[in-house]
Amino acid sequence: MNISRPRLLIGSLSVALVLGVAGGLAWAQLTGDDDEGVDASLDEPGVVDREVSSIETIPSLSGDRLPDATVSDREGASISTASFVGQPLVINFWFSTCVPCAKELVDFAEVDAEVGDDVRFIGINPFDSVPIMERFAGERGVTYDLFRDDDVEFQQALEIAFFPYTLFVTSDGTIVEQTGVLDADGLREKVANLLENDT
Repeated sequence: MNISRPRLLIGSLSVALVLGVAGGLAWAQLTGDDDEGVDASLDEPGVVDREVSSIETIPSLSGDRLPDATVSDREGASISTASFVGQPLVINFWFSTCVPCAKELVDFAEVDAEVGDDVRFIGINPFDSVPIMERFAGERGVTYDLFRDDDVEFQQALEIAFFPYTLFVTSDGTIVEQTGVLDADGLREKVANLLENDT
């Protein structure tokens, strides 16, 4: 018996379709139509029973003290974040495979060159090795201090859930503001606000 390939293919697909539909119907009958095991459902399509804006994702740190955590310098020596306190700080969390981080580092280097005498810029990297961190930042013009958050202790203390993430901290260690991605103009504005709030 000689069956052409197109007929064999169409026949196989038809059988697979029939078996798929029959299997789906059997599964529906076995499992029923109840909502057991459903974690959440909407009462009406498109209607959420509470304000979406009331769902917190990251706690506001404004007014909190900079947490004391341990990071490491390029030689691997342990550094307490408490040692950063004493002048206004811009602390930026980033890593090399984060696309917005890469774009933002150029702007941070630019603004650091303008206001670096008044504000200390610090880069915190939880993922990259020291050579990758330094090369990547250096290629984008960064000359300010870079530290590794090897055990993500600092990141966890701040409950950071996205990157890039930047803190603005007064010289007494009070967090004024936290942000996500910034361009150079946005960063200048945040730095001006930080200096206004610094006592």
